[in-house]
Amino acid sequence: MKRILFFFFIVFAFTACDNNNNEQTLNNGITPPVVLNYTVLNVYPHDITSFTEGLEWHDSTLYESTGLDGKSKLAKVNLKTGKDIQRIDLAKDIFGEGITVLNGKIYQLTYQTGKCFVYDFKTFKKINEFDYEGEGWGMTNDGKHLIMNNGNNNLYFRDPETFKIVNTIGVIDNNGPLAQINELEYVDGFIYSNVYTTNYIVKIDPNSGHVIAKADLSQIWNFASQQKNEEADVLNGIAYNSAQKTFFITGKNWSKLFEVKFN
Repeated sequence: MKRILFFFFIVFAFTACDNNNNEQTLNNGITPPVVLNYTVLNVYPHDITSFTEGLEWHDSTLYESTGLDGKSKLAKVNLKTGKDIQRIDLAKDIFGEGITVLNGKIYQLTYQTGKCFVYDFKTFKKINEFDYEGEGWGMTNDGKHLIMNNGNNNLYFRDPETFKIVNTIGVIDNNGPLAQINELEYVDGFIYSNVYTTNYIVKIDPNSGHVIAKADLSQIWNFASQQKNEEADVLNGIAYNSAQKTFFITGKNWSKLFEVKFN
């Protein structure tokens, strides 16, 4: 099945029509983001019971955080089978959100309980927790700071030892502030983000907050939503494999996880 899917995606090249890629700017003076085209390299199984909120690739292994009360977990996942290798379940009243790995620790946000849990990377033993105000959505890190969002257009840079905010950057494109930035991934000095309830992934300059590029993954969503999976929800989940320079992408309750390369 995987070979058939692989052939399907290689034959059907995912490219986007660049209708807006020009030097025209709107009133805020920001150039429209360039189009990120992409190619699907591989398709892997994904647990359809996983309401994906956070996705991370670390030490050649996939890690996933899922949401929904009573169904939230943190898991180490076998890429080829989609099965959990190691997992912990969150309390029934906790809705899991974004995750990131930094300095031998896994940080996991929660949706509306104002808690960030900190685990030992190898054992998944909880070793700390932090309190914060507002909602928790996506999270990544730049090697020095944790970077999170809460549903608006802000990126909050936090000290990993105290969780105190050290900087805030507003994300904006040529149409104005871009709200609902969600699952995050820091790659080579830029931040990639899902935009909640859309099929878009945007590339953000964290210094200015400007969206400099944008990928439309509607074709991936169309394929994923047709796999006899009525539970499939929106695109969410982006993890970077630095060794192969590819991204793993999935969605909430999707049956598939896609490995793509942005061109």
